[in-house]
Amino acid sequence: MMKDSDFVDPKNVVKCRELLYRLMISQLFYDGHHQLAVELTGLVRADPPCPPSDRLLNIFRQASQIDSNKPTNVFDEITSGLDLEFEIESSALAPEPASYETAYVTSHKAACRAGCFSYDGQLVATGSVDASIKILDVDRMLAKSAPDEQEPGREQQGHPVIRTLYDHTDEVAYLEFHPKDQILASGSRDHTVKLFDISKASVKKAHKVLSDCVPVRSLAFHPTGDYMAVGTDHHVLRVYDVHTGQCFVSAIPSQQHTDSITCVRYSVNAKVYATGSMDGAIKLWDGVSGRCINTFSQAHDGSEICSIAFTRNGKYLLSSGQDSLVKLWELSTSRCLIAYTGAGTTGKQEHQTQAVFNHTEDYVLFPDEVTTSLCSWNSRNASRCHLMSLGHNGAVRFIVHSPNHPAFLTCSDDYRARFWVKLK
Repeated sequence: MMKDSDFVDPKNVVKCRELLYRLMISQLFYDGHHQLAVELTGLVRADPPCPPSDRLLNIFRQASQIDSNKPTNVFDEITSGLDLEFEIESSALAPEPASYETAYVTSHKAACRAGCFSYDGQLVATGSVDASIKILDVDRMLAKSAPDEQEPGREQQGHPVIRTLYDHTDEVAYLEFHPKDQILASGSRDHTVKLFDISKASVKKAHKVLSDCVPVRSLAFHPTGDYMAVGTDHHVLRVYDVHTGQCFVSAIPSQQHTDSITCVRYSVNAKVYATGSMDGAIKLWDGVSGRCINTFSQAHDGSEICSIAFTRNGKYLLSSGQDSLVKLWELSTSRCLIAYTGAGTTGKQEHQTQAVFNHTEDYVLFPDEVTTSLCSWNSRNASRCHLMSLGHNGAVRFIVHSPNHPAFLTCSDDYRARFWVKLK
């Protein structure tokens, strides 16, 4: 029988969790798992002692009945992708990354250090230490990889490289396509961010330049495309109005990083954006006010942060550090929920690289620096997937997955970028 004291405010998460633990202990006692019940009692400091009861089982049965009676579109409002609150059948998972194959290889005249996909997944861009940028057509790369499967009349579809841009004077450090327009943004060690109108076949030079006083390391478009956050060798993040070029920075010095900003990402709804730094911290910023709302200090035990990525539902943040660890953070509690381990045979990496989700967020991908192989894990339970050689003769310095297809791009110090895809 339920007592008045068992009724708790559903909004009181602490009390709800306390009651859940008591129900778990009572169920374990009821089912005869005495030792487990005693251990859990000690761990959660349950007081007063919990009596044997099968109330948790009954609640579960009632909830299952309610769930089965709901219409089939019960999860329509849940954003697709990773959500640890819901289980997924293994048969529903996307193809494992180790099953991908190289479909195309393009080369620069120096190390390839940057890459990106367009938002529709139809274009790829690569950037190099030789200051050049290449834009490639995904369909043309696929056609080159499987010439026997081309449709009649499309044999002369053309070379996959559709644009080559020469407008920087130093290494191209980061690339990102505009979310809505045919524009490519590039950040360089020549202290500039340049915007290219790639709708013009003859484009060679940028139509807009944002100049800084230090090398640019990373950038991210606001989901509307109206603003751009830029991380540089300076410790203060810049946010630019893309149309006017006006620059905004936080006015509160105590909220800033203390070293170079290595990565920056917006959440899908732009309510929050995140930055990672060489100071070892990850910071979350309010998307409207620009104020720092949370800091994960020593997120990777002091190692510099290499990459960050929001899940599509905005609940979690994936990070990688130069300690070769990949972590999944729950933003509502500021906790590291999962650590994806086993990459990095030597521990600390020499270079930066990224941890990324596949297009369905079923897997986490991370290139191992020493072996130049791809480590991947099931994103929900952190189980290791098969290793796969990435075929490069140098360290993989950048990896990015297509937003909507089973395909990814690797960029390496061997001057090459490889386009990988799950072939049918």
